[in-house]
Amino acid sequence: MRKKVTIKDIAKELNTASSTVSRALNNLPGVGEARRLHILNTAKALGYEPNLLAQQLRKGHSNTIGLIVPQINRQFFANVIHSIEMVAKEKGFNVLISQSNESDVNERDSMKALIASNVAGIIMSVSAQARDLGPYLEVLEKQIPLVMFDRTLNNLDVHNVINDNELSAYNAVTHLIEQGYRHIVHFAGPQHLDIYSLRLKGYKRALRDHGLPFEPTRVLTQVNNREAGKEAARMLLENNIRFDAIHAASDYSALGAMLYLRKKGIQVPQQVGIVGCANEPFTELIGLSSIEQYSEEVGKAAARLLFEDIELQAERPVSKKISFTPTLIIRESSKKIN
Repeated sequence: MRKKVTIKDIAKELNTASSTVSRALNNLPGVGEARRLHILNTAKALGYEPNLLAQQLRKGHSNTIGLIVPQINRQFFANVIHSIEMVAKEKGFNVLISQSNESDVNERDSMKALIASNVAGIIMSVSAQARDLGPYLEVLEKQIPLVMFDRTLNNLDVHNVINDNELSAYNAVTHLIEQGYRHIVHFAGPQHLDIYSLRLKGYKRALRDHGLPFEPTRVLTQVNNREAGKEAARMLLENNIRFDAIHAASDYSALGAMLYLRKKGIQVPQQVGIVGCANEPFTELIGLSSIEQYSEEVGKAAARLLFEDIELQAERPVSKKISFTPTLIIRESSKKIN
């Protein structure tokens, strides 16, 4: 078995002090640029590999960040993951990815595992069940930088990267009203999460600004996946709730509703207009109007905020909030007026 090359071996080869080699390898002051490059080239030629554990002990963390998302198979989150990994690679970091599958238990276990792995920081979008602040506060108490994106918690003081969810809902509902729809249903997600409470707020404001009444029976909660969308559409029809449009807080719930309505012979958009949110790839194929959320930009911004904190090594930096302006993509599902 080949003997591992050490700093002492490099120093002996160059007839210099081990401390000089160490400073050069770690890019520390006290070594001229030409001398540093000569040491680095010699280390490479000898097959030197840095001691990662020793580096972690010096820095107080590994060259790894953690990333927790609700579901990896959503295009929005897949794009965010891709962007975060790109920024991390540029910084010389790896990314540990886990998904909560909308479970607060899975999410808590993932955070504990990442803490135990000595990650340099954590980026996350919280699960639908997330309520207890304890696990997040534990991350902060251990002075591990934490950035939340897309789904954030109302009362947690951390960096947030979001879309303007109130504006996205306002624009979507305004579009439906301008198309002549007057009895608009809102498919809402868990209201303890900013992303969904703000979309409901935007829905209400659009109705108010256009002189339409708000009817609580037209707001259906916990409708943020395909099956829930189907069930919500079925319930609307069976309970004889008057509606001629659906504003869905998720493309998947919009898809479920669209499929069920078509199965029942209800024409979209002639009888019911539908707008979703996230601009998932399938929306273009089925002609579903939706909201572009700029997932790649969200991922890059979240990663850059995290690495700012890692590099500053501040105990608790002032929290920043980055908000992107979403774009309404109008397709056939909401074009009542040609």
